[in-house]
Amino acid sequence: MPSAGPEVNPDVPQGARIWNYWLGGEDNFAGDRRVSDEILEVVPDMALLAQATRAFLNRVVHHLAADLGVRQFLDIGSGLPTSDNTHQIAQRADPKARVVYVDNDPHVLAKARPLVTGTEEGESAYLSADLRDPDNIIAAAHDTLDFTEPVALLLMGVLGHIADDNEARALLRRLLAALPSGSYLALYDATNVVDPASVEAIEIWNRKANPRYVLRSPTRLSAFFDGLDLVPPGLVSCPRWHPAPGADPAEIDQFCGLARKP
Repeated sequence: MPSAGPEVNPDVPQGARIWNYWLGGEDNFAGDRRVSDEILEVVPDMALLAQATRAFLNRVVHHLAADLGVRQFLDIGSGLPTSDNTHQIAQRADPKARVVYVDNDPHVLAKARPLVTGTEEGESAYLSADLRDPDNIIAAAHDTLDFTEPVALLLMGVLGHIADDNEARALLRRLLAALPSGSYLALYDATNVVDPASVEAIEIWNRKANPRYVLRSPTRLSAFFDGLDLVPPGLVSCPRWHPAPGADPAEIDQFCGLARKP
């Protein structure tokens, strides 16, 4: 199994802890909060954007488990545990659902392993690994998941940490190649088409926090779904993916989609 990586350094702001702060969590340090607050001065609604992406995770996992019959989830770049984590959402729909979380942040590792407990019928596991090592992820996930049955691959705000589009697509292809027909890819990532301030916010992030992040247009994000069958409504801003009946939410600079592997 991959090693836990370097020691936690509270003096270097980290993405997982910054998002934890925006989501109202307490697993963050003073340096994380300083960067978070500086970004909030540029994009005051950033905490609401973080909540909107979390709401997309909730809706898409429920849809996969309750409506599409998916019972296995591989959540890469899962971040710090918060309310309604992937295994909790999936196992409410089916107590037998199995979930593997993957992250390379040692702080996430320390916090997640004691908390990632599922139902008696299902199973949840945590792997310390990096998206850039997909073969190792798949090999370790075999201990929990059955790769002869459909698996939902979740990449929530993760591909933005891979700056080169070709590298990101290559990593994604290697992960999808290990999944059988009928599997799904669900992802969201930050964009640069709704609020010009998003560009300034990401510049602050990249100067002061780790890991670095790149904004992509929806057109560039759509290429990650090449060869897959997009599920309606396709690639849309996160609040517009299966919103509540009658709702007409505004777009934000976080776009998402769900697609099935033929």
